[in-house]
Amino acid sequence: MFTAAQDGNIKGVIFDEQGLFVPYANIIIPSLNKGTVSDVEGGFLLLNVPAGKQMLKIKYLGYADQDVEVDVIANQTIDLRVLLKSKSEQLEGILLTGFSGGQAKALNTQKNKPNITNIVSADQVGKFPDANIGDAMKRIPGITMQVDQGEARNIIVRGLAPQLNSVTLNGSRIPSAEGDNRNIQMDLIPADMIQTIEVNKAVTPDMDGDALGGSVNLVTRTAPEGFRLSATLGSGINLISDKRILNGTFIYGDRSKNNKFGWMLSAAIHDTDFGSDNIEAEWNNEFGFTDTNDEEQELEVNPYTDVFEQRTYIVQRVRRSFSANFDYRFDANNKIELRTMYNWRDDRENRYVFAQELLDAEDIGEGDFNIDTNGTLTRFPIEAARETKAGINNDRNKNTRLEDQRMQNYTLAGEHLLGDLKLDWMGSYAQASEERLNERYAQFTSEYLVNVNNSNPEFPFMSPVNAGDDNALGNFEFDEITEENQYTEEEDINLFLNAELPADFFGKGDGFVKFGLRGRFKNKFRDNNFFEFDLEDEFPNLASLPTRDFSDPDFLAGSQYQAGFFGTPEWLGGLNLVNGEPVPDEFLRANYDVEENVYAAYAMANQQLSEKFSILAGFRIENTRITSTGNQIEDEEDLVGQVTEESSYTNFLPSVHLKYDLNPQTILRFAWTNTLARPNYVDLVPTVDIVASDEEIFLGNPELEATTSMAFDLMAEHYFKSVGIVSAGVFYKDIKDFIYVLQSEDEVTGFDIFQPQNAESASVFGAEFSFQRQLDFLPGFAKNFSIYLNYTYLTSSTDGVANEDGDFRTDLDLPGTAPNMFNGSIAYNDKKFNIRFSVNYSDAYIDEIGGGPFDDRYYDEQFLVDFNMNFAINPNLRIYLDVLNITDQPLRYFQGVRNRTMQAEYYGQRVTFGLKYDLFKRK
Repeated sequence: MFTAAQDGNIKGVIFDEQGLFVPYANIIIPSLNKGTVSDVEGGFLLLNVPAGKQMLKIKYLGYADQDVEVDVIANQTIDLRVLLKSKSEQLEGILLTGFSGGQAKALNTQKNKPNITNIVSADQVGKFPDANIGDAMKRIPGITMQVDQGEARNIIVRGLAPQLNSVTLNGSRIPSAEGDNRNIQMDLIPADMIQTIEVNKAVTPDMDGDALGGSVNLVTRTAPEGFRLSATLGSGINLISDKRILNGTFIYGDRSKNNKFGWMLSAAIHDTDFGSDNIEAEWNNEFGFTDTNDEEQELEVNPYTDVFEQRTYIVQRVRRSFSANFDYRFDANNKIELRTMYNWRDDRENRYVFAQELLDAEDIGEGDFNIDTNGTLTRFPIEAARETKAGINNDRNKNTRLEDQRMQNYTLAGEHLLGDLKLDWMGSYAQASEERLNERYAQFTSEYLVNVNNSNPEFPFMSPVNAGDDNALGNFEFDEITEENQYTEEEDINLFLNAELPADFFGKGDGFVKFGLRGRFKNKFRDNNFFEFDLEDEFPNLASLPTRDFSDPDFLAGSQYQAGFFGTPEWLGGLNLVNGEPVPDEFLRANYDVEENVYAAYAMANQQLSEKFSILAGFRIENTRITSTGNQIEDEEDLVGQVTEESSYTNFLPSVHLKYDLNPQTILRFAWTNTLARPNYVDLVPTVDIVASDEEIFLGNPELEATTSMAFDLMAEHYFKSVGIVSAGVFYKDIKDFIYVLQSEDEVTGFDIFQPQNAESASVFGAEFSFQRQLDFLPGFAKNFSIYLNYTYLTSSTDGVANEDGDFRTDLDLPGTAPNMFNGSIAYNDKKFNIRFSVNYSDAYIDEIGGGPFDDRYYDEQFLVDFNMNFAINPNLRIYLDVLNITDQPLRYFQGVRNRTMQAEYYGQRVTFGLKYDLFKRK
């Protein structure tokens, strides 16, 4: 297509009074019944506009309609910069400030997008006390987060596990540094570095197809339309450790005098010393011992803890992030941009574990235990272990285990207009890595009798029959000192080209056809090793080395749990460990190398069927080619050789999105989508590991099929003119070939076999409700209150999951599907003062399928309460105060039934405070 002789084009960018781009605004030429919607960077393009004077009308939620007159010149593209001014509306003398322009942009984006999305702006993120992007995302409907050391790390979208969702940065895939899955560490990215969070719950054909639960796109801050300088400086305290928190951000952006060149530089640092108090248990309902005839016997008893641990963690996390974004506008028809981000987190950890484990049946005689008349074990012999975790003594490790995580992304993209053809392209390189060098463990063990108290299975407890056995340091003999090195790296290269042409197949208004190609080339490998050192002669028992008492009367899991004495981290870190004995069974199975190449093509069309009714329909084809290499192992430590397998499959992914505008504020949506989720890399590796001592065999499965889903969504949204929304919807996902670990028995050896397998099917049904609004209809000062609420309900089922006996299980939920999720906050906002209480709730859900219902692991419910406030000293400077985790919510897993604790980890509260400065000067 080529522009008609008497027509021209109008291209522009819309920005607000703060110099920030205005995404997804409606731009209309009423006289021509012609219009479009601005993109995520405020850009818009109107093709084939008749020459002469034309009046553009710009509509935006929360802003007054704005008219702009344009003199269109034939065969030329007119380049506009449009300032969208705030709506100066007052009701009875009360200025509406509860939802600022940032959230108006988010809601406009959500309103005008053709697919079902949730959009959160940087302004809305800033209203909550969330330091990293994972904590910010848990406020979104249908989102739950799995935590690590009290920070939200792994994202679950609509009940689908973290590895079933895609996460992109400016449209480019974020690689994962996790060794055994595809999870993206959301706690690695500071919230201050992100301008917009887009959660696409129903993906369109121009998005990656591997988004079974959804696709999350994080948009970094872009160059403003003027000078911007922002900074945050804060401190605080972690109440579990009574140690300080330090944080700071710096943002600087501007454009050249001719507006062609723009830049935005951002940096953030967050340094916190904290920790956690943890208890862990394993439950059993069978008990083995050796009778007087020297034969092993097994009894069925009431569930009891055969392993119990209490753990004290001391942690320092230093999160740094740097971003530099540049764009250059050659002319009205050509633009390029470079976006870069580098995230680097040091996680220093010391861990002190007091573990108590039931002895093997061959070491237990008939007189060594007691079972009461109810079938409850009350006494048995255990091996107790005292273990110190530390690292070498240098400037980086500082006698701690140092986990060095890094994620970097470099993206070069361009937009070009060739007549009626709009082209955009992108090339990106991204890398994620996790390195843990010189990770050391020192363990000393002792054997004695314990009284077992499982009367309250939520807080199980073991105590020595003879008081003092648990801290008799001379009886804790040398067991092992080990050192481990781990390195995991994933590289992603992304290339794509999109082309778009105007099209109006039904004569009802503007539409387009879009098509494109994409290639994603990924390599992931893991290289670990493990060494053991025999220092028994030098350190025969725990009394022969420097120790420290890590008992804490305020241990958050309960004062009955007292840690006792452990080898000091300074002692362990200062050891000169050389000539260690390698322990192959600790790392050979873990190491692998996987290449995954994805080639994709798509085509779609967006058309108006009537003035109110539109359709977006198309398809995507993705071809996946995988080469995986793993180790074949016998007798735990004998490397037979490497095994390499190749596989290839193709997925056809059609979709349809319908949008009906009942009126300018009320929208109905329907979507039919097809997506997939590729297996975890470690599951694809053709590993064979025979562990004869444990009678276990671990197998990889390069024949795993990708999990696929057909989904249906129905959503209704009503947007308030004063900036707010009420929405409700239902969705259904029909899932095929989801992956779980099958536990079975080898017919020849009788060994237990563990291998990932495809189950037959699963289904997820859900409903969502969301409401947010300034309560401007209330009288007096009450107009300044605002409410933010959302609720999600999920139910799921699975078919084709076998138990350890080979029988198929029934009434089993899909792992990750929390039945109930809720977010709520109430806030008061006036011109100077803002205060907010927030709650976040997620129900318990099955996390890992065991050999049967007794062994299933569940992630327990979480209820978090946060508070934050800020006060404007002047238009540019604010002070803030945040209080997090007021309820001291632990991370908790349970086995089989809710009161049977597998893990409970407590973090205490965090308090932060500081100053925020923001200066903007429009050109």
